[in-house]
Amino acid sequence: MLSFELSYDELLTYQGTNPRPADFDAFWDKALLSLDEIDPVAEFVDADFPLTTATAQHLYFNGTGGYRVHAKVIRPAEPTGPAVLLFHGYGGEQPKWVELLPYAALGFTVAALDVREQVGFRTPSQTPNSFSLHNHLVHGLDAGPDGLLYKHVFLDTRRLADIIGALPEVDAARMATTGWSQGGGLSLVAAALTPTIKYTATVYPFLCDYQRTWDLNLGTSPYDEIVTWFRKRDPRHLRQDEVFNTLGYIDVQHLAPRIQAEVTLFTGLEDQICPPSTQFAAYNKLKSPKELRPYPDFGHDDLPGAHDDIYQLIATKL
Repeated sequence: MLSFELSYDELLTYQGTNPRPADFDAFWDKALLSLDEIDPVAEFVDADFPLTTATAQHLYFNGTGGYRVHAKVIRPAEPTGPAVLLFHGYGGEQPKWVELLPYAALGFTVAALDVREQVGFRTPSQTPNSFSLHNHLVHGLDAGPDGLLYKHVFLDTRRLADIIGALPEVDAARMATTGWSQGGGLSLVAAALTPTIKYTATVYPFLCDYQRTWDLNLGTSPYDEIVTWFRKRDPRHLRQDEVFNTLGYIDVQHLAPRIQAEVTLFTGLEDQICPPSTQFAAYNKLKSPKELRPYPDFGHDDLPGAHDDIYQLIATKL
């Protein structure tokens, strides 16, 4: 364990630093109700990626804030019922079509979300990409919790789960979520906001315990956005309590108790991008069945064997 972090024993009991807003549950209950009032107008369009055992499609749907969201979907010709939702890393891109095929080979429907504003997808009616990839964490902070970009991204994960779960070939009770870093955080969010999700495999999840990352002050992206925000907007930290309380609405550790899915956490104990303590803040609050798979000598790396393990775990759990 690097000296910047808590000991392993301390990690196992760490309960987080960032405050939980007093109306946290009411906030998300209201947000989910507001999502239900928006017609998704889901549209599946065949992609130019011919397959013999499945169909590759683009999915477009209405999210909150008037945003048209995009995802890639592969629908097997002989479906077996389960579905897998994939989420990409921060500022990254969704998996290539060929990377979705292993799950389709099992007869699983697979959907990979484009996180709004990050991948660059736009409909013709929208302004060309603003490429605001270095402030998503604090984007909308001045407008309060309803203005946070990630509030809308979190709701996009629920909408994707609802659309895929409603497909005639999908058994909504046999759905899994997975991803690395931001994708790991969003895989937990999707499970928290969609109680029917059965299993989640999350790898060093981002979006956890913001005040802890600020306390550590590692100066690494993406949590360094918080320091930059203070330097630019509140150099004397007169609004510090307000800022972390607002970020608390999009803190995965506070959503963790809502998760009913079984969860496996893969984590590198030397991770200075998404510090282990922030991940354990969420993991330790899980009330559902859970398993920890630590990598003591690894940071925010390609954890050996994790991809294969996740594939086999999802195949077994569903």
